[in-house]
Amino acid sequence: MLEDPERAQQESKPEEERSDSVSAEQPVLDAPIPAAPLGPMAVPEGTDTPAGEPALEHAEPGDGRAWYVVHCYSGQENKVRHNLEQRIETMGMKDQIFDIIIPTVEEIEVKDGKRRTVEKRVYPGYLMVQMILTEESWFVVRNTPGVTGFVGMGNTPTALRSEEVAQILHRMETTTPTVRPTYKAGQKVRIVDGPFNEFVGTVDSIDMDRGKVRVLVSFFGRETPVELDFLQVEKT
Repeated sequence: MLEDPERAQQESKPEEERSDSVSAEQPVLDAPIPAAPLGPMAVPEGTDTPAGEPALEHAEPGDGRAWYVVHCYSGQENKVRHNLEQRIETMGMKDQIFDIIIPTVEEIEVKDGKRRTVEKRVYPGYLMVQMILTEESWFVVRNTPGVTGFVGMGNTPTALRSEEVAQILHRMETTTPTVRPTYKAGQKVRIVDGPFNEFVGTVDSIDMDRGKVRVLVSFFGRETPVELDFLQVEKT
């Protein structure tokens, strides 16, 4: 039987050549399958935000707290502070209004022969409030009973400079009590200490810087000036 020359030629080819000719007829995938796009919140954990790109929504902003001065009716500072503290609590504003201070210093006064320490308001009619200024925090403070307004230009509250705040707080913490006289020039006073104890005289002058008072005391019908400490004299 005669062999088919074309078939014999095909069968005589090496195995590798026959394999290549078969694979060449199969389709080839040139491009990879595209991956599904990531959403804006699908940034992998631990990945830094590139420069110039907006931060994610859950990133916390800067604090922005500052001290502001609030005006109130003179003599009602403690009441206004109490009212504001209650509003902060009930309106859930502790994350925006942090502290309220009435600047005071201690003074010593003599009354009825007894010394006592009292608090003197450095700025009567004013409070300091530490807060983040927003529409909500402004509304809470401004509408507190007894508050008449913020200190600032127009309707915009002006924050205190850091050095001003430091100076006020330092004065409150370190100032030693000073003596506050309860008498004025021309008033009758009684000397309660020293060699002139129980003498009655008239206040001639008061030196606040030195803490001294000059009293005119009568000796044998003649007025003699005597310089005394504030605590050695009380009003009759």
